[in-house]
Amino acid sequence: MALPNKVQIIEVGPRDGLQNESQILPVPLRVELIERLAKTGLKKIEAGSFVSPKWVPQMANTDQVLDALNASSVKTETGAQYAVLTPNLKGLEGAVQHKADEIAIFGAASESFTQKNINCSIKESLHRFEDIAASAQQLNLPMRGYVSTIIGCPYEGDIDPQVVADVAKTLYQMGCFEISLGDTIGVGTPIKFKRMLDAVLKEVPADKLAVHCHNTYGQALANIYASLEYGINKVDSAVAGLGGCPYAKGASGNIATEDVLFMLNGMNIETGVDLDEVVNIGNWICSELNRENQSKVGLARA
Repeated sequence: MALPNKVQIIEVGPRDGLQNESQILPVPLRVELIERLAKTGLKKIEAGSFVSPKWVPQMANTDQVLDALNASSVKTETGAQYAVLTPNLKGLEGAVQHKADEIAIFGAASESFTQKNINCSIKESLHRFEDIAASAQQLNLPMRGYVSTIIGCPYEGDIDPQVVADVAKTLYQMGCFEISLGDTIGVGTPIKFKRMLDAVLKEVPADKLAVHCHNTYGQALANIYASLEYGINKVDSAVAGLGGCPYAKGASGNIATEDVLFMLNGMNIETGVDLDEVVNIGNWICSELNRENQSKVGLARA
């Protein structure tokens, strides 16, 4: 299959990235990060999560973040859309009240991961989202679905591609407009990715899929390229490679947005995003967090 001419980058740094950083950013800095990213041409940005601040203190005050973003002229000027994670109906209520453009729900393809993470089976975890999905459809609120541990699990090793396909199909049938396939601990290789996609694409069309790669073993760009060969044209990434995975010792964060953009630019694939500006933002936010930049491009251009 020919590579896509255009790829949409979904920026997950302000949510999936920051929630795994040890330092907690104040609301004004989170808002500044998101708005600076929006000005680069990134049209979809994860702005936060309506989870309990007891469990994820980095995402506390997501309501205030959304209120500030919606009150700003940047949203109108850029056309950016802001998404939030909603693990339950209370989270959905927060998303609606504070005018999120999109919500997201999470599943996993590992029974062990699901049990240790939320103390239930895969089937039970997906069942919990049915009320959220029904309400989102009534409200005409776009809902994205995530599938974690699509290649490997820190507790049970390799994951059966058919299980990934089944979870993705369930989320798709539940009403998710898009399914993001996440290599949570970054153990994927192109061959493993292709085996997984062979199974998933029998259940969900390529134009309804995105890939979400962590770079623990340095394979993320190769896996993204393999996905492009399958016609997938949506990629999750985080500025400066923010984040990590609390379930995998030493796990790197998400693939850096800068590195994905550099690869796509070199392939003449259109993204509409200004790489130089993203590099500047990556260096700035790493300074604020007092952490090393995980972007190879960011380091090369520092």
